[in-house]
Amino acid sequence: MTDTKVYLLDGGSLVLDGYHVFWNKGPGGEVRFPVYSILIEHAEGRILVDTGYDFDHVMKVLPFEKPIQSKDQTIPGALKLLGLEPKDIDVVVNSHFHFDHCGGNRYFPHAKKICHKQELAQTCAPEPFEVLGYSDLAFSVEACEARGMTDQIPEGATRENTTFELVDGDPEIAKGVRLIHTPGHAIGNCSLMVEFQKRKPILFTIDASYTKKSLELLCQASFHIDPVAGVASMKKLKKIAEETGAELMFSHDMEQFETYKKAPGFYG
Repeated sequence: MTDTKVYLLDGGSLVLDGYHVFWNKGPGGEVRFPVYSILIEHAEGRILVDTGYDFDHVMKVLPFEKPIQSKDQTIPGALKLLGLEPKDIDVVVNSHFHFDHCGGNRYFPHAKKICHKQELAQTCAPEPFEVLGYSDLAFSVEACEARGMTDQIPEGATRENTTFELVDGDPEIAKGVRLIHTPGHAIGNCSLMVEFQKRKPILFTIDASYTKKSLELLCQASFHIDPVAGVASMKKLKKIAEETGAELMFSHDMEQFETYKKAPGFYG
């Protein structure tokens, strides 16, 4: 396998109450957590997994999450730190479509797009308690039209250039790059395994487990569609990590994030 590099693109941070981060456990109080995207430099192309949040959308719809995002933490700004532009990305993968994972999709009309087959349908018809999570629909003309929110359609977006390839199970999307279906937080939530030539694999939990503590306690975030499936997904990730020796990285753990290499640093 040609050497693969993984860059973590810092997308800023948001705030939730501790009881939302650790469902029914807490402790309560504000918890500021990171948001980041994963850029994979691969022999088969550049793959971007998740695109962070759109600051203006959060300030309009979820201002209580107190976004902090510099110019360098926007998707274009983060790519620029690597000497790249959005046009240099070949594939965009969305682990799921909560607003903090799809806010930068609008920059990639040219790219191939991938998501789990259940996730787009859920975004188009979410449960009442999911509406805020699925509030940024700019990534999909189909979703905007289904939800009667066509005012969110970005300039130049069409059904054709916001169409997704739908996957199921735990597919390999490039050699050594695998999505792992981990439902519970969202019906189509996917985690990510990346293999390397010269180091152990990295297993990104994505939102199946916000933090290291979450996985240790099998305590998911309060925002979920199926808590039983969520616990099963955590157990699945633990088993994969034990069997493969993969290094676990968590989506919204500030203490852990501060120890991670951020772009322009990389893993490889």
